[in-house]
Amino acid sequence: MNTTFKIRRMVWVAAGAIWIAANSHAFAQAARTITLEEAIEMSLKNSKQLKLSQTNVDLAGLSIRQIKENQLPSLSISGSYLRVNTPNINLKVKPSTSDSTASGSATPEVHQVMYGMASASLPIFSGFRFKYGLQSAHYLEEAAKLDAESDRDAVIQNTIAAYSNLYKANKSVDLVAENLLRERQRVEEFTNREKNGMLARNDLMKAKLQESNVELTLLDAENDLKVTTINMDLLLGLPENTPLMADSASFLTFKEEGNVGDWEQTALTHRKDIAANGIRQKAANIDIKGAKADFYPSVALTAGYVALNIPGVAVIPNAVNAGVGIRYDVASLWKSGSKIAQARTHAYQLKTDEDILLDKLHLEVNTAFYNYVLSKRKIDVYAKAVEQANENYRITKNKYDNSLVTTTELLDADVAQVQSKINYEAAKADAIVAFKRLEQTAGVIQ
Repeated sequence: MNTTFKIRRMVWVAAGAIWIAANSHAFAQAARTITLEEAIEMSLKNSKQLKLSQTNVDLAGLSIRQIKENQLPSLSISGSYLRVNTPNINLKVKPSTSDSTASGSATPEVHQVMYGMASASLPIFSGFRFKYGLQSAHYLEEAAKLDAESDRDAVIQNTIAAYSNLYKANKSVDLVAENLLRERQRVEEFTNREKNGMLARNDLMKAKLQESNVELTLLDAENDLKVTTINMDLLLGLPENTPLMADSASFLTFKEEGNVGDWEQTALTHRKDIAANGIRQKAANIDIKGAKADFYPSVALTAGYVALNIPGVAVIPNAVNAGVGIRYDVASLWKSGSKIAQARTHAYQLKTDEDILLDKLHLEVNTAFYNYVLSKRKIDVYAKAVEQANENYRITKNKYDNSLVTTTELLDADVAQVQSKINYEAAKADAIVAFKRLEQTAGVIQ
């Protein structure tokens, strides 16, 4: 009877392994193992957010180009052909007889007029509008580039978090599937013992209930893995449902946390949002000067050409003019006040934003720092918990085999063992994410 049981047990274990492979890890066998570095590189390459950020940089560059183009000479050409009637003209002063004889007619008849005009203008002084506008545009372009770099850091952090979730989901499926195999083995063992009158049916039902609970847990874990995989595929630009596996080697090394004060100083000099705000403040101060440019006149070189043909009256083929034009809007003396005040208010807003950003920086760095410290401590605690759970299960199993503990205690020890392993793997992944979050808040994420 004992030999028969051992044979049946071996057959069941083999069948259980096949079932697990077919149902829990069918996609994992063909899954692509990807490192954290590869995931970051692919996400940066395929990020739609970064492509959108680059368009903002491009727009800022086009603003600079537009300002420079406004300083180029302007040239306009126009021409007209007009048909006119013969108007009735009653001159109050009669022309002399000699004049009438010389001209052949007191009133010339004009039926058409043709003329063409060309004019050119080159601004040489615009009240410093060009100078200040160009400086402000360059500052805004630089700020847009820093915003794009900040978005890049955010994409890296999101990728690391998604990679961590993929790792945890894979590990959960592996551990729960392994546990389900053991639960099925226990049910088989309890079934034979119950048939031989060596085990109460109530204990067999407890084992079967545990098996069902673990099977449900596996279904949830597999579903989480599918959703996590889809999210990772989208980040990496891969076809949907491409099976992926995280490399365990990415979660083995943990760096020292250092000092929170040093992290804050690093953030002050490396945070892209702080730097971008400082540059926008420079642009705002330039805009104040630009608003005051309305108080100055505008000077431009001008040139023109006119060709006129009035049949029977006059033909002017080459009337050319050139000179210097000056324009001054006197109303700017009382109309520019609100524009200047608006520019000053914008500069004040950016200064206030800087104070808000500094408070935000202090909170984010401290939160990320202490979260990382906590994550590392959790790894140590969960590592001990795994050892304790393994030893507890071993002792409980020995006691159960000697009828010293109940089935419920054995099953509880089994659950505790599996949960401790899941918690340990999750803690390692969370620690990597926490450290990268600390680097992001300090502006030095890599």
